[in-house]
Amino acid sequence: QVQLVESGGGLVQAGGSLRLSCAASRSTINLNAFAWYRQSPGKQRERVAGISSGGTTDYASAVKGRFTISRGNVKNTVYLQMNSLRPDDTAVYYCRGTDTGLYIYWGQGTQVTVSS
Repeated sequence: QVQLVESGGGLVQAGGSLRLSCAASRSTINLNAFAWYRQSPGKQRERVAGISSGGTTDYASAVKGRFTISRGNVKNTVYLQMNSLRPDDTAVYYCRGTDTGLYIYWGQGTQVTVSS
């Protein structure tokens, strides 16, 4: 079974940066679109950023100008560069990938904690 594996989360002070990575556990699929979501305790999961098969990116207003989503050079990888982090960015961050058949894969999540 294919899984997406996130890494790069951790504890950082406000104003700091983190880079999240996401990679598929197997190369037998072709993921052509990706997105990052996050979920804080007591809140619904929200979309943070996305990148389409054509490279078009979109961002939630709360992170625009601070976060950057990009594809990796290795197949089925994506990154989320997070700068100027704030305490309200604290959440579990999830990677989502969509293959050419529109099947959706999710990662298990990585915790990001921003201290004030």
